[in-house]
Amino acid sequence: MSIADNIKKIKAQIPDNVSLVAVSKTKSNEEIMEAYQAGQRVFGENKVQEMTQKWSDLPKDIEWHMIGHVQRNKVKYMAPYVALIHGVDSLKLLREINKQAKKENRQIACLLQMHIAEEDTKFGFDEKELKALLDSSALKDLEHIRIAGLMGMATFTDNTVQIQKEFRLLKSMYETTKKVLSGVSQLSMGMSGDYKIAIDEGSTMVRIGSSIFGARNTT
Repeated sequence: MSIADNIKKIKAQIPDNVSLVAVSKTKSNEEIMEAYQAGQRVFGENKVQEMTQKWSDLPKDIEWHMIGHVQRNKVKYMAPYVALIHGVDSLKLLREINKQAKKENRQIACLLQMHIAEEDTKFGFDEKELKALLDSSALKDLEHIRIAGLMGMATFTDNTVQIQKEFRLLKSMYETTKKVLSGVSQLSMGMSGDYKIAIDEGSTMVRIGSSIFGARNTT
């Protein structure tokens, strides 16, 4: 099946209230344009340099999401254009995004990344750290960022019960966050392997790469 067919198939499977981020990391401009011609406008990248090059080369109505782990020294490169940063996992990073957004005279939407998986390799806040951040006054000073919601990745496993449990935990933290912060409306959870479970558990945004573009390029 073509990229366009894959997008059509996935969009038919996800409800209207769930947005699709096409994960285009390592993919060529030609492949991205094939998805673009099929109506896809939101793309996710995990390397700032690669995303900035694509932003420069491709149509300006594309909404670019940073979905990878963010190094603070790279924020300045995407601050002029990034639409949403998914993986914000520390107050230090929030402050850096705020600083760079201020220089660009814009407000950048961010998702707080929560650590819900059993693997130690995943980044993110735990429940206690989230509560401490929401209880503190730290976020009030950050006028150039907007906390749009939460993001998290489930354990890479075939155990659907475990995946459900982790997504439910994330959903409950999302509901708590909504009560504390106004403007919180996005829960980014679910990838090619588990997006259907994620949608059942309340996801509003899924990040799908291989089911659209085929197996990942390793370069």
